[in-house]
Amino acid sequence: MRGRSSPFDRPTRDRPLTVRFPRLLAVALSGAAAMGPMTLAACGASQPAPQARGAADRAKGSDSVAAPGEAQWTSFPRGLPADSFPPPSRRFSQIVAPRWSDEIARDAANEAEIVMDALQLKPGMRVADVGAGDGYYVLRMSQRVGATGRVYGEDIVPEYLEMLANRVNEGGLANVTVVRGDPHDPRLPLDSVDAAIMIHMYHEVSDPYALLWNLARSLKAGATVGILDTSFPTDQHGTPPGLLRCELGVVGFTPVRSLGTGANEYLAIFRAPARDSLPSPSAIRSRVAGGACQQR
Repeated sequence: MRGRSSPFDRPTRDRPLTVRFPRLLAVALSGAAAMGPMTLAACGASQPAPQARGAADRAKGSDSVAAPGEAQWTSFPRGLPADSFPPPSRRFSQIVAPRWSDEIARDAANEAEIVMDALQLKPGMRVADVGAGDGYYVLRMSQRVGATGRVYGEDIVPEYLEMLANRVNEGGLANVTVVRGDPHDPRLPLDSVDAAIMIHMYHEVSDPYALLWNLARSLKAGATVGILDTSFPTDQHGTPPGLLRCELGVVGFTPVRSLGTGANEYLAIFRAPARDSLPSPSAIRSRVAGGACQQR
């Protein structure tokens, strides 16, 4: 989940972040008090991406062993490390909170319904919320895909994962798997996901090319990705649409459609690249070195 920071006052957990949001939200974000849905990531001008972790791949679909206290969530085999890919030429925002705004306001705006309808989510599908926070979309996607479907709620912040796992357990959401990812890799099961969403969090991704490449490995042929964001610069809690199309295009994603959801806000839908057309890390590095995707 995100809010706006620089050049404005930077939000903290102790001070609520008020976001003027068009159609989908115009609500004050309170840090830990009211549990609204969704992952609120922090936004502020950030430094280059964190160092990638090393990793041993396991067989497809096998879960990693959870550390003590982490039994409520899991991770799947890692993809390539972040340093296999070039860093972006733009800044990114930081993770600040587990939700974008309160659920009542979001439901009143039909936010989740708009996104799920645009992605044509149906019963039986396997879907993922990358940056799920405390679970606004996870709950609603769980209801949409039903008992024959599967929802992967992914985040990288342990506190948010705990909130999400508690919500899943309390709600008896048997079709939800809570996944702990890495900043550069959502660590979802290979070739398993029909559709994925990233809601007000793409501007927080420090290694977009690594994240998108590793995500593509988890997507089935013909899978779609929906990204909801504002059009502000990436260090102001948004992603300009042209920059978003460029970064995803470098990794082989093709645009399907884009719709405005309010002033300065949009939903962009992309088709995942086929496995045999996924660009190599060296090809991605070459394109970025050649000047692709410069934020102006």
